[in-house]
Amino acid sequence: MADVLSQDEIDKLLMDLSSGNLDVEDYQEDHTLKIKDYDFARPAKFSKEHLRTLEIIFEHFNRLVSTNLPAYLRKTVQLDVMSSEAQTYQEFSNALPNPVLLGIVNFNPLSGSIIVELGTNIGFAMIDRMLGGQGEALDKTRDFSEIEISIIERIYNIIVSQLIEPWANVVKLSPRLERIETNPQFAQIISPSEMIAIVTISVKMGDVESLMNVCLPFITLEDVMDKLNTKYWFSTMQSTDETSYDDVIEAAISKAPIPIKAVLGRSSISVMDFINIQKGDIIKIDKGVESPLDVYVGNIIKFKALPGTSGEKYAVKVSEVIRGEE
Repeated sequence: MADVLSQDEIDKLLMDLSSGNLDVEDYQEDHTLKIKDYDFARPAKFSKEHLRTLEIIFEHFNRLVSTNLPAYLRKTVQLDVMSSEAQTYQEFSNALPNPVLLGIVNFNPLSGSIIVELGTNIGFAMIDRMLGGQGEALDKTRDFSEIEISIIERIYNIIVSQLIEPWANVVKLSPRLERIETNPQFAQIISPSEMIAIVTISVKMGDVESLMNVCLPFITLEDVMDKLNTKYWFSTMQSTDETSYDDVIEAAISKAPIPIKAVLGRSSISVMDFINIQKGDIIKIDKGVESPLDVYVGNIIKFKALPGTSGEKYAVKVSEVIRGEE
């Protein structure tokens, strides 16, 4: 809705028109039909909805990488999605420097692969950090040695493993790092004219900041393009989150070491008797021969058990579960 002019503004406008200080043509609306050219060599296979959904997926991916990668680098790492766009693979490939870090990732069960490009300066900084340095980038870019490639491959494997959970609402992935290329000419995974989606991520480790570009070819995502919309993504996320976190918590708890001990009984003796104790001496305890033993999980009594043997080892047989301590 256009702004309403006051009476003073109307009077001033009429005075300018009558004096010739105002050109009417400057205020005439342009009713010319605007036509946008369509490039048939670059069909719009990725819509804005597709690109927005990819940004949401990789925002989740960034949170996971920012949490897991510092455990290996012993330094905080911050990742933020900057932009997403669709272009041809040739445009992406021509913009790559040499040397470059390109991780070719098999996107199983989807057909084809994706490319994760990591800035060389942040790559050298991560290598320096893994080797005990402060995590500083090189002043002058050079080729990567075989040892450095092996070290950065470990970083890539951590990054690739974090792709599973963010994509779970679209497809159950089993991504695998196939190889790392430092020359863009050896990373021609698709035809140069094929359309790709590029998600640009800012990576910051300490004072070193660079970019990570994730190249997602259309032919790789073609089978799941219908699921790359925010409506589908959020609807499936709401139904799966309730159980997924339960599974994660249960898996984490199942790996936690918990001490379990069976107490035969208790007794009080003097320090002198304890010093002079010999093999074969008898100590009287407060339990009878047929009395059940107390079994502790941590510091909480959870079971009653009967003593016995299993093979050549001492053992106990649980006879009662105590529920009152839960």
